[in-house]
Amino acid sequence: MTVALLCLLGVVALAAFATEGAIGFGGTVLAASIGAQLVPLEVLLPAFVPLNIALSTWLLASGVREVAWRYLATHVAPAVAVGAAIGLALFHVQGKTVLSLVFGIFVVVLAALQLAKPAARPLGGVVRIGLLVLGGVAHGLFGTGGPMIVYVVRRQLPDKKAFRATLAVLWLVLNTALLVNFAGSSLYGREVAITGGVLAFAIVPGLVIGERLHRKLDPARFERVVWILLLVAGTALAVRSAINLA
Repeated sequence: MTVALLCLLGVVALAAFATEGAIGFGGTVLAASIGAQLVPLEVLLPAFVPLNIALSTWLLASGVREVAWRYLATHVAPAVAVGAAIGLALFHVQGKTVLSLVFGIFVVVLAALQLAKPAARPLGGVVRIGLLVLGGVAHGLFGTGGPMIVYVVRRQLPDKKAFRATLAVLWLVLNTALLVNFAGSSLYGREVAITGGVLAFAIVPGLVIGERLHRKLDPARFERVVWILLLVAGTALAVRSAINLA
């Protein structure tokens, strides 16, 4: 990897960490959709996930009092855990690109509907469970299943601090499972180590920028930023998948 490529990768990482620090999600999606144009995804994700775990740990430590523990334990975690277990079991399945394309399109539709006609009420039980299971499956398969989970949790947790802190717990657990899966698949080598070292330089400045943005975003603007980022994330995932299929 050239110096120019590594610098570009550092800029992507800075944007990813700042975004996740500001609103509680989006780091992995941005890294996977943009950074994958610079280095292979099988190198980028194993390098990024340990740093994302460190980021989630910091966000949790700074907002532990805001975590909606009961909601997380009873309404979110069980369904996501089932989905993640399925996704991890299917990690080496063929046809993942087609699945990621469908997932990306689905996220685009959800975000576009929410932007066009905002709905503040929590989702019904069946729909909520179904989306959370799908989000867990996508996270296990692609490492970027967050958009589906975010769509559900945001409808339940309008407070931006509670939203960010609660998601930090979820990402911490899910990404730890991904880390174990990556290690078991022997994905950690020299190239991943070099990539991770470059990404690591961006985590502290990214957190500083993210915290400042989080404090400045008023509730209405925060809400809109969440749905816009979901729209961008879904579009990027769908486009990348379509290109890989072409």
